[in-house]
Amino acid sequence: MPAVRVHDVQPGDDLFSYLARTGGDEVRRRQLIGAANEFKEGDAALGLAAADLASRTAARRLLAATAVGRLAAAPLFRDELWHALAAGLDPRAAAHVAGWSLGQLKAFVLGADEAEVQALLPGLASDVVACLVKLMSDAELVALGARLFHPLPGSRLGARGYLGARLQPNSPTDHPDDIRWQVLAGFSYAVGDVVLGTNPVSSDPRSVAAVEAVLWDILVGFGLQDTLPHCVLAHIDVQAEVEAAAPGTTGIWFQSIAGSDDANATFGLDLAGLRRHARARTGRWGLYFETGQGADFTNGHGKGVDMLVHEARKYGLARLLRADIADARRRLGLDPSPWVHVNDVAGFIGPEVFRTREQLVRCCLEDIAMAKLHGLMIGLDVCATLHMDIGLDDLDWCLDRIAPACPGYLMALPTKNDPMLGYLTTAFQDHVRLRERFGTRVDDRMWAFFRDRLGVVDERGRPTRHFGDPVWVHLQLCRARGDARPADVIAGEGRAALAAVRARGVAIGVGHGDRPWDLPPALDAEVRSLYADARDSLRAEWRPEFVARIPAARVLRTRARDRDEYMLHPTTGEALEPAALAALHVLKDSWSGRHDTVLVVSDGLNARALMDDDHLFPFLDVLAPELRAAGLALAPDVFVLAGGRVRAGYAVGAALFAGLPGPRRLIHVIGERPGSMHHAFSVYLTAAPGAAWAEPRAIDHDITRVISGVADTAYSPAAAAREAVELLIKMSRSTCSQ
Repeated sequence: MPAVRVHDVQPGDDLFSYLARTGGDEVRRRQLIGAANEFKEGDAALGLAAADLASRTAARRLLAATAVGRLAAAPLFRDELWHALAAGLDPRAAAHVAGWSLGQLKAFVLGADEAEVQALLPGLASDVVACLVKLMSDAELVALGARLFHPLPGSRLGARGYLGARLQPNSPTDHPDDIRWQVLAGFSYAVGDVVLGTNPVSSDPRSVAAVEAVLWDILVGFGLQDTLPHCVLAHIDVQAEVEAAAPGTTGIWFQSIAGSDDANATFGLDLAGLRRHARARTGRWGLYFETGQGADFTNGHGKGVDMLVHEARKYGLARLLRADIADARRRLGLDPSPWVHVNDVAGFIGPEVFRTREQLVRCCLEDIAMAKLHGLMIGLDVCATLHMDIGLDDLDWCLDRIAPACPGYLMALPTKNDPMLGYLTTAFQDHVRLRERFGTRVDDRMWAFFRDRLGVVDERGRPTRHFGDPVWVHLQLCRARGDARPADVIAGEGRAALAAVRARGVAIGVGHGDRPWDLPPALDAEVRSLYADARDSLRAEWRPEFVARIPAARVLRTRARDRDEYMLHPTTGEALEPAALAALHVLKDSWSGRHDTVLVVSDGLNARALMDDDHLFPFLDVLAPELRAAGLALAPDVFVLAGGRVRAGYAVGAALFAGLPGPRRLIHVIGERPGSMHHAFSVYLTAAPGAAWAEPRAIDHDITRVISGVADTAYSPAAAAREAVELLIKMSRSTCSQ
């Protein structure tokens, strides 16, 4: 995409007068506003990045001279969400700043007393907030973050001087012991005071309920159920279903949110439904949101608008839903202050959004500032995918530059490598190091628990002999439940359970290295070995002899010419090359509608995930007979995609199914992100009428179900095949009933 050039800016020009003088239209206005951003690959892909420093500086001059009220009244796009956000603004605060230039607003938020700034925040439109942070240097973003605080009610979480942790006990198989021991390990390092939040492998309500029960059991065992919430990060509708079946078993509810109606629909969300859920959250715990720059445009809903504007509207949505909870509590005569926070997952998507550690820092600082300007408590997942130009040691460099902006919390895992999601993030040890370096504290209530109940830190906050010993924490949990067995028996049981967790690929260490914030040397070497393997896996391509073993394999290529293009420009891996499409159309005619189910196998981000022994073929061995037994007509060809992403599977389905009668089904097996011992793959399942397959964008992630973490060492391929058929049958029934 061509870059944006901005020239001939005259003294006295603002954004709108410049456009009027130079003949610009709405597209040009979006370009000018985007050009004010620091460079990121995501904006460049949309044609919104400045061509050079002079153009970026000129775009910022125009924005700085533009009236706040004029910007708020002229959104870059309108939808239901924008209208709701505009209606939710405090009219008095909005009127107070309407006549200020954006440059004056910047000076105010950086220089006025915090109380004065806080009073005006409810009147700041999300689009205005996005434009405001474009004008700030990294140092100014840090200064802003360090002067605005929005602690959660009844706690010090998000307060000045505090840095909390979302303990993230992810398991490749949702195994209860994997989850339990990661929590115990986090507690042994005095980490985990915001939420125990698990990303589930399965979104089946029964599986989600089982994970909820593991987390709840730990909290009740230690008497922390009124101090620390738990959360299973399934879709909000699934969490509501679990709560309805077993009231009181869920903690704070989670949802990923987007900055437009269309992008939220990709998550299976609509604004009215979100607001209904919010108004029902009148208990102790409210809602927990996740956001991240780039999610909108990578899902096809960029609307020609830069990533900062979309991201700011997500914080606007979080502010709106928090207000809904507050209103519902007020109507019941309760304290209206709701427990609501947001987590910015910066870096999770990949190099198509941004590539370097400098860009990761900039993104985190922007998002901290935007969330705080919306009055929100924000945490960060300072993370990187393994195909970005950011390594293990780079994350420490990033954290040292982000922590002074005072995020409310960070993620916390046993190592920097997530054993389920296959990305780099913050470890327990990072929290220990940051507390030492910046003098930050854990929430007072949990610190007292770590000090007085567990004894892993002393009165001065220094590690004790029990620091970093999850078996000791296990013993304390058993004692809290009334277990009177000898300590050595309980400890032996704990060591055996911990060894089993490690054998399943969840790397949990005991103790530390030379310093309390260093990983034990053996564990550090293991993590670095996994990282090296992941980097190699990303480059892996199909071996001809492997493809030859796949029954009736038909190899197709996407528009990605090589692995570099595939990783840096994901849309090339979502579309089929013309020759592949032509071949599919010929095949469709020859089939005459006889086959209602198609199997696609893609390399994804790790071809080894399918080529490893006992991965793909055990899956296929079970899948075909199960499909026949269910009465589904599987096509004889297996379509093997080189450089394939999830949406490339939809393209295959559309070419073969468009306009055919009855439900038509796609099974797409694809290599997951590497980074763990498992080399896992996922199975994406889609069922829709032939008419829907003929409609552009009708088939997307919102109607697709996924089974992830499939490997001989994780969720077994045979079990995944059986579950895939069960899900397809249910999805087909739902499709037929619509």
